Amino acid sequence: MKRKEKFCQGEIYHVFNKSIANYGIFSKIDNGQQFINRLFYYNSSLELEAFSKFLEKNDDFTCENLLLPTECSYIKFLAFNIMPDHYHLLIKIFKDNILSKYMSDSENSFSKFFNTKYERKGPLWQSSFKAVKVKNNEQLLHVSRYIHLNPTTNNLVNKPEDWELSSYRDFINNPKILKEIITEISIKDPEIYRKFVENRIDYQKKLRMIKRLILE
Repeated sequence: MKRKEKFCQGEIYHVFNKSIANYGIFSKIDNGQQFINRLFYYNSSLELEAFSKFLEKNDDFTCENLLLPTECSYIKFLAFNIMPDHYHLLIKIFKDNILSKYMSDSENSFSKFFNTKYERKGPLWQSSFKAVKVKNNEQLLHVSRYIHLNPTTNNLVNKPEDWELSSYRDFINNPKILKEIITEISIKDPEIYRKFVENRIDYQKKLRMIKRLILE
């Protein structure tokens, strides 16, 4: 079924989806990395072969940093977190009406990988991905914090930087990320961003979700 949304160049979205029946498709780090690899690979306007074909010639391929866009990127990643049974992506669109195809390619490729690896059949995702438009700077900051705090909110780690499949480590450890790359986020100092995020750990645990700004 064709989506009605018009995803336009320059717009920012919080994109997320969940596995069917809360299945732990990303419980193993390697599986989460495989999804990240596909998010990176299909984020290109170049004529691409299927990722499985690409791996036949590049079997050691690993995406080193999803936050670094290329000249051919469809979207720019502003933050991400891959959780055991779902994912969160904060993205800026570089090309009109490409997001649906991009997410379909990435999710379908991962589904084929996962089903082959575990000898299973059937759908992997609960539904089509959801996308909530980010309309202002306040919302952008809240969404990025919400995404980075997901592992602590769900009591998987004590500190958000302890979660491997997340952009948070880059935010707080690499000064260039906030100053030169993720310029859409108004906080430029890694230490100030750390305090902005981590001062809300207990609050977000209690609320579980800040629905008005994040999911509605």
